[in-house]
Amino acid sequence: MLDERKTAILMAVVQEYIATAQPVGSSHIAQVSGIKVSPATVRNDMASLEQDGYLAQPHTSAGRVPTDKGYRLFVDQIAPQGGVDDQTRQQVGTFFDSTHGRLEELLQNTTHLLADLTKYAAVAVGPKAEVAVMRSVQVVGLSASNATVVVVLSNGSVESSTIELPDGAGQNHLGAATVHLSNALVGKSMSGEINVMATGEDLVDAICKRAMDAIVSHATDQPVYMGGASAMARAFDAVDTVRAILGTLEQQYVVVSLVRDVLGRGLSVAIGGEHGVEPLAACSVIVAPVVADGEHIGTVGVLGPTRMNYPKAMATVGVVSDELGRRLSES
Repeated sequence: MLDERKTAILMAVVQEYIATAQPVGSSHIAQVSGIKVSPATVRNDMASLEQDGYLAQPHTSAGRVPTDKGYRLFVDQIAPQGGVDDQTRQQVGTFFDSTHGRLEELLQNTTHLLADLTKYAAVAVGPKAEVAVMRSVQVVGLSASNATVVVVLSNGSVESSTIELPDGAGQNHLGAATVHLSNALVGKSMSGEINVMATGEDLVDAICKRAMDAIVSHATDQPVYMGGASAMARAFDAVDTVRAILGTLEQQYVVVSLVRDVLGRGLSVAIGGEHGVEPLAACSVIVAPVVADGEHIGTVGVLGPTRMNYPKAMATVGVVSDELGRRLSES
């Protein structure tokens, strides 16, 4: 455990580095209000913090910067747990009071809101399709050889897949398949056991079989929405770092796994190498579950450089997740 003075010095270094992105020197810290010791004492304590792994010195003549360990102590023990300011809370409340449309649109727009408020990349992970109840099933012809299977779910999302039609299938067969599938599926969840009995008409049954295969294939999907990815490009100087980060964010399964793992470990913040995704080692992730009617139905969060403004980002993600859960419960 660090003593009170070293803790205060570490706090000051972290806050200064977050604000300036420049290595912090002992002479500056000695002038910070509340740390009433000489620059020499501060220099010795900063050297001790470096030896203990809380600070690092990029260059011999430069000041010091926080390490992942230093940020972790800051987040866990030092960062103030205050809420968002009144203007931000009003902006979030107005957004969710006025937004309408499908779940996909709501989640996508939520990432834009989070990115605008924090200036970091934002992510929203929607609920698995399998937890929702099917409200509508349609098979819509696209051409003589293809059709789209459209399923509207109780959580507001819409799943669609293109299937290949059997030779000889016409609009009358598509209509019959829609009626048959609706009778068998509407009101049931995608994760439950579903029996679609044969109709005795070969073409209709073939369409139903292909439609069911498409529906089942989406049962475990978790949609991922990103906003503000361009903000990441402005947060880093190294082009290779930006390229690796943006390339990783394009892989939805990596994002879903990352969010699930962070929440699964009981964390709301994963700093640098803590999350285990090597291309994102220079980033921190802040996440919060979205709860509606007592059920965890999704996740929102932000991803930014390890020197992000943790108190502001944590508070903003928290209020957005709360308001999104409220909006989904009401709808």
